[in-house]
Amino acid sequence: MPRTITVKGIGTASVKPDFIAITLNIVSKDKEYAKSVEGANKRIELLQSAVVSSGFAKDDLKTLSFNVRTNYEGETDERGRYRNVFAGYVCRYTLRLSFDMNAKKLAETLTAISNSGADAEFSIKFTVKEPEKISAELLRAATENARQKAEILCAASGVKLGTLLNINYDWTDINVYSASAYTMEMERGAVSAGAVPEFEPEDINSSDSADFIWEII
Repeated sequence: MPRTITVKGIGTASVKPDFIAITLNIVSKDKEYAKSVEGANKRIELLQSAVVSSGFAKDDLKTLSFNVRTNYEGETDERGRYRNVFAGYVCRYTLRLSFDMNAKKLAETLTAISNSGADAEFSIKFTVKEPEKISAELLRAATENARQKAEILCAASGVKLGTLLNINYDWTDINVYSASAYTMEMERGAVSAGAVPEFEPEDINSSDSADFIWEII
């Protein structure tokens, strides 16, 4: 049985965000199922008009999820007994609008959405357009890091690094988002282009690792 050495290689990367993702939530409530959906669809139309006025295509506003659930509210009857009473339906849409990093475009888009009357909740994340490039960079760095460690350990131990026997890698998602993000609720006219600061988001800091097993001779 060959003697082996196992080393964990760690790769890190820090990159500037080059892509903006705005996630929008639309919620409509009504006693009737059809009216709750109709109310949500009307708000979607307002959002679509807003993004088109900002220079996007209507189809750039992507639907991430859609659901309708029953809504119950608690009440106390004349005898003081608590009960849940059917209050109608809640229709929720989650949508996303993504575009290349542009602070001015972001300000214009938020202004249009705010003034649309859609009453959407939104959050903004700063990310990268091609996350696979970060992943490749991290894996290359992790591989180099592991070999450097293995060579140092072998040299210090008076042995030589032999054939690479195995690589163990956990295919987990890596972080591709900047820590600079915010969430807020908007009402009509709440945001103007001049009120949105042109800021520089924090760099994205990511890491990845893998275990390498070499024969030592």
